Amino acid sequence: MIARAAALCLLAAALPAAADEFDPATLDLPALVECRVDVPAYTSFAFWLAGEPDAAGKLGWRAIDSGNPFLSQYEMDKPLIVFGLETKTIVFTSSGPMAVLDGVTVSEFAEKLGIEPTLSTSQKFLGEKVVSEKTETAESVTLATRISLNVSTVETHPGKVLAGCSYVLEVK
Repeated sequence: MIARAAALCLLAAALPAAADEFDPATLDLPALVECRVDVPAYTSFAFWLAGEPDAAGKLGWRAIDSGNPFLSQYEMDKPLIVFGLETKTIVFTSSGPMAVLDGVTVSEFAEKLGIEPTLSTSQKFLGEKVVSEKTETAESVTLATRISLNVSTVETHPGKVLAGCSYVLEVK
């Protein structure tokens, strides 16, 4: 129990340092959305975005009300090309970035990405593909990381498809 508490304290102390070390000039947003980076790289960016004054403005983004308490939404000055499609809108869930896409059929798009639906109705689609899953144990503390590619629809964004990555770090 003491080892776990110590690991949590070390992790908590390291996260702000990671945010301080993030250089916005190095941001590869398509790689973040398409699950082509590791959990520490995403975490560093996420803490910088949440903690840096006017971080979104520095990236040329404007915060937009998403109408959904679980999504932070931004409009970008420049289009983003992800999964071979263009968008100027991105949302962040509690675990990662998702592009908001127009002009695609959710089931066909998910199939193109090799994602099987876990829920598929006329009102809702939800699918996930695990990209990476790792578990490391040191001094009685286990760190588990999981990266998954997600495709979904949400009521607050009718006619749109959300596609992006989830980066999860758990201390067990």
